[in-house]
Amino acid sequence: MGSFSALLQGGRTPTRREEISTVMSLSWPAIVQQFMLTLVQYIDTAMVGSLGPNATAAIGVVSSSVWLFNGLMGAVATGFAVQVAQFVGAEDLESARGVVRQSLLFCLLFSLFMGGLAVGLSFPLPGWLGAEEAIRPDASQYFRIIGIAMPCTMITSLTSSVLRCMGDTRTPMIYNVLLNVMNTCFNFLLIYPAREIDLFGLRFWVPGAGLGVPGAAWGSALAGLLVALLFLRRFFRRDFTLHVSLRESFRFTRPCLSAMVRIGVPQAMAQTASCGAQIAVTVIVAGLGTQAVAANSLAVTAEALCYQPGYGVSTAATTLVGQSLGAGRRDMAVRFARVSTLLGMAIMTGMGLLMFLFAQPLIGMFTPDRGVMELGASVLRIEAFAEPFFAASIVATGAFSGAGDTKWSFLANLLSMWGVRLPIALLLIGSLGLTGMWIAMCSELILKGLFFLWRLRSNRWLDSGMLVSGASDGQKERPGAKHEVDR
Repeated sequence: MGSFSALLQGGRTPTRREEISTVMSLSWPAIVQQFMLTLVQYIDTAMVGSLGPNATAAIGVVSSSVWLFNGLMGAVATGFAVQVAQFVGAEDLESARGVVRQSLLFCLLFSLFMGGLAVGLSFPLPGWLGAEEAIRPDASQYFRIIGIAMPCTMITSLTSSVLRCMGDTRTPMIYNVLLNVMNTCFNFLLIYPAREIDLFGLRFWVPGAGLGVPGAAWGSALAGLLVALLFLRRFFRRDFTLHVSLRESFRFTRPCLSAMVRIGVPQAMAQTASCGAQIAVTVIVAGLGTQAVAANSLAVTAEALCYQPGYGVSTAATTLVGQSLGAGRRDMAVRFARVSTLLGMAIMTGMGLLMFLFAQPLIGMFTPDRGVMELGASVLRIEAFAEPFFAASIVATGAFSGAGDTKWSFLANLLSMWGVRLPIALLLIGSLGLTGMWIAMCSELILKGLFFLWRLRSNRWLDSGMLVSGASDGQKERPGAKHEVDR
């Protein structure tokens, strides 16, 4: 990030090569992390999938609810992290440290509330979602354990977001890769019973708890606890730029909480609108039978291999736009937002092509069931056509968040999910089954991507207002920069 800081303070316009290099230097660790997340999710799903379609369906039926809770916690984390990015860009590290202290306390309290809510909902939730009676006990227990682990999930999400918005994407990558490796190891020991395995012609006895589906949740919880402690250890070290000390005040301040609400609430509402629609989709798909639920769950997991790199580039866009605006460089904020979006679209176009060509082997990694494999592969190929436009909405959302503009993203998600995806799905699912659902999803993602590209081109997201007073007065802005971005 040293070269980026020099660009911010130097007052010159970067070349296209410098822009791409800066975006990639921040993106690649986040992309590697997202790939590792997806790879371990593949391993996780394959481990559970080996227990049969019922085990896969048990996790699949509550997965949208898990995304909803994680999305709400992630929105709160973003509300604080964007403030850190803009204060770092304005070179006001003391204010950034104050935001970090308040964010840790707030997120701890919020995650305890969310975890308690998840535990309470875990008992009736599978029934509410229309799950078949046979999979309800495992689905309920899985969601309950995930709820218990939510404080660790929240701390990891917050600290990762803050580090990325400071320009450090490598540390979150390393810690989250470690989390995924530990998760796989714990799953191996907790899902299966004690057994003998063959390795290079030799037989070994391997211990195991034999917990099945709940074992996958406990593996994630234990790995999350250990990595959350590693993140906290880094933030409490004295040599850390924004180090935290228990001797300093953690008292909440109105400007910090107000900015968090301004950014986080619309993003949380966007997550609610999106995941709420996903939950509605889960209810609809549940009526198609266990095979359709399992195929849908596995296809969603496989698709993550394609779109997770977009989220890696999105984190870079948030950091670059946030710090640019914190330094008063509106021109650089626009340039980095556009370059990041185009780069994300290029990467996900290539990934979409690979997903189309290798759909069946991807699904086959998770299940030996031929019917589930063929159905999952067919719907995955439909989704491949939407990936470039999905990338546009993912990366542009990150850029808009860096500017504090999250309201528009909420409205776009609300209208597209509930006004486009669900109506088309309800229209097609009766005649086409699960295929109709994924045609609706593909149509919605293409339309939403076009809307986000229009918003990005208009530059209206710049006018949502700044979060840090030092950057809003334009004192650091290069002469002529505003003219350039408004043309």
